[in-house]
Amino acid sequence: MILGLTRGWSLTGYAITAILLLPLLALIVQATLPDEAVFSHLFNTVLPTYIFNSLILMLLVGFGSLMIALPAAWFIARCEFPGRRYFQWLLLLPLAMPAYIVAYVYTDMLDYAGPVQRALRAWFEWQTPHEYYFPAIRSIGGAAIVLSLVLFPYIYLLARTAFMEQSSNLLHASKVMGCAPWRSFWRLALPMARPALAVGVALVAMETAADFATVSYFAVPTLTTAVYDTWLGYGSLTAAAKLSAIMLLVVFSMVGVERFARRKQQLFQKQARLDESDRYRLTSIKAWAAWIYCFSLLTVSFLLPFAVLCGYAIDYFAESWDVRFWQYSLNSLYIAAIVSAVCVVLAVLLMFLRRVSPRPSDHLTSRLSSTGYALPGTVLAIGVLVPLTYIDFAINDVMEWFGAQGPGLLFTGSVFTLVFAFCVRFVAIAIGSLENSYKRISPSLDMASITLGQSPMQLLSRVHLPLLRKGMFAGALLVFIESMKELPAALLLRPIGFENLATYVFQFVSDEKLEHGALAAIVIVIVGLIPLIYLNRSLEQSH
Repeated sequence: MILGLTRGWSLTGYAITAILLLPLLALIVQATLPDEAVFSHLFNTVLPTYIFNSLILMLLVGFGSLMIALPAAWFIARCEFPGRRYFQWLLLLPLAMPAYIVAYVYTDMLDYAGPVQRALRAWFEWQTPHEYYFPAIRSIGGAAIVLSLVLFPYIYLLARTAFMEQSSNLLHASKVMGCAPWRSFWRLALPMARPALAVGVALVAMETAADFATVSYFAVPTLTTAVYDTWLGYGSLTAAAKLSAIMLLVVFSMVGVERFARRKQQLFQKQARLDESDRYRLTSIKAWAAWIYCFSLLTVSFLLPFAVLCGYAIDYFAESWDVRFWQYSLNSLYIAAIVSAVCVVLAVLLMFLRRVSPRPSDHLTSRLSSTGYALPGTVLAIGVLVPLTYIDFAINDVMEWFGAQGPGLLFTGSVFTLVFAFCVRFVAIAIGSLENSYKRISPSLDMASITLGQSPMQLLSRVHLPLLRKGMFAGALLVFIESMKELPAALLLRPIGFENLATYVFQFVSDEKLEHGALAAIVIVIVGLIPLIYLNRSLEQSH
């Protein structure tokens, strides 16, 4: 640590943290303002339904994703069967597929007029829907299934890593004691992987709570859609802020319960890399069962929806390949590039301050700045709009007081609002990437630089930045992709006349015309595949 770090560095870190926390503070203040008429009406009518649906959906998606991901993670990490090396990264591909696109594809296939029900009616000669029962895809159960298919890779990735990092000596001991693979999994591997599974389920639950497009398409009223409807339908920003505060309470309570549940859990194991011989070699029926499970999961979660998109894009290529497609693609790339660059710069400054400063308050800046990632897009939109609107009006009032023409909506009427919102939400990703990279830099390098008389800026530019290039690139890449996919905040904060690929595709989904937006959806998916491939290569190198 550098004891002579100037106050300027600390003030810079405090300023960055204050700016990134501004939406959360503004949201809390806005929620305390009086607006009893609208909120009381919601409280007495539909609010209990919103809360119940949100909690049930989080529980269903968390449980469903866990049940889907656990077998796949165990097969890939601890078993040997044909295709395992390919499935270990192919099962990450659903993360690149927006959930609302998967929802549209399966709704189109499974609705009453879809090919599945048409085939059933033709096969069994049913004439009316009263002659048979078919589960409704547009329901909370259908939304839970779709979200589970898209979000299970979060748990799969963490569980696979946890299983691979478990000591091979423990595995050998279980074999010596006569434990079969299933018994070894249930009594040894699963309890040791519990912390990773808990984090994965919590992450899936938070992503479910933040989802807007899928539940909106399935007409499932949740707190996320309630915020959107209250803001735009009732015209009450304060009531929407109160609902947002309830959402935040649910999210933070869930994270707190997860941490409290494993507060006393400690895990000690000797790290030993798994060899090929340490895996259970599946043969005959068991090998085919593992292969079929992984392939079926990959098919229903990614291959089938992507194939449908490609078919739509080919059939409607002439209508999709136009000026709007190119303009909206450039808008997405433009916003995502700016956000990724800004987030990496902020993450470098905050993590460098945390690395070299002896002050405890400086160590909190990076953690506090990461809280924005827990804010759902609709909630974040309110938190961003409130202070920026106030600043816009203040600037215009000051200009008018001096007798000059005000600039109008300087911030809220431009893409600045989108960039700021995305930075608040996704800077946590860049901070996490830089944190992992900093752990690989020996503190002795810092001490050597201090001994040679290097200033903090020279230490950062000459020593840290060259060693952080991979982490910076990975963080920028992940932020770039998340910015390309972010929908709720873009829908609510985009300037008039501004569209990006996410809002463009969602408009077609809402109008039941995804065929015309399939080409744009494919661009989002393909761009989303890049960090997944990079992530898998990094994991392979680490293991």
